[in-house]
Amino acid sequence: MTEQLENTKIVEHGIYDPLTETPTSYKREPEGAHPPMDFEAYKSTALRHPKQPLVYLPQAITEITGPQLSGLVKEGDNDLTIQHDGEPIGERITVSGRVFDTEGKPLRDTLVEIWQANAAGRYLHKWDRWPAPLDPNFSGAGRTVSDREGHYTFTTIKPGPYPWGNHHNAWRPAHIHFSLLGRAFAQRLVTQMYFPGDVFFPYDPIFNSVRDPEARERMISCFSIHETVPNWAAAYEFDIYLRGPGQTPFEEAF
Repeated sequence: MTEQLENTKIVEHGIYDPLTETPTSYKREPEGAHPPMDFEAYKSTALRHPKQPLVYLPQAITEITGPQLSGLVKEGDNDLTIQHDGEPIGERITVSGRVFDTEGKPLRDTLVEIWQANAAGRYLHKWDRWPAPLDPNFSGAGRTVSDREGHYTFTTIKPGPYPWGNHHNAWRPAHIHFSLLGRAFAQRLVTQMYFPGDVFFPYDPIFNSVRDPEARERMISCFSIHETVPNWAAAYEFDIYLRGPGQTPFEEAF
């Protein structure tokens, strides 16, 4: 595998050259950057979190290279409004932004996947049975690959809030789930994008499990009148930062 990687060169569709662009490691986020695995207000974490401290393994070649998944994405996979014979019900929106690492370097050829509830706040999932209508023309999932400048875009329907049974009168704010693989498995991020001004923010333990107020703000998209398409779709912008290189490379001494 190492020999194959050494022979990899930049080609037309943007596969990067590991000799010049692959870090030897990726930074780990500081304590508190992510929600705690056991968060009392979010009850089901008590059933899912590890009971023993995490063991961090050294990053090897399998963590700091790949994946190359752009071939899995088809034209139109980023438009959730054209996946069926009819148009879905709800407010049509676009969601766009750029993918960066923590050094501010745009990440190209990054697989970006989303999934979400429909306009009534219901998922197309067998365990989602709350009495809101399903939309036969909306499946709620899409994918795309960032371009050479790190840009991505989706066309979709604005999701609705929904009750989720965590506590009395518990409602999730409207949100879209994001999954990004970056250019290495060590950059993998799963997060949620929220909409500005949601009245449920103060009451949602998942949103508030991110304890840093500035980090919570980064999960909220920005409405853009300039990117809004007249007579078609309101626009929201959401930039995403994945972990960056763990070391700064130095030139060899001669």
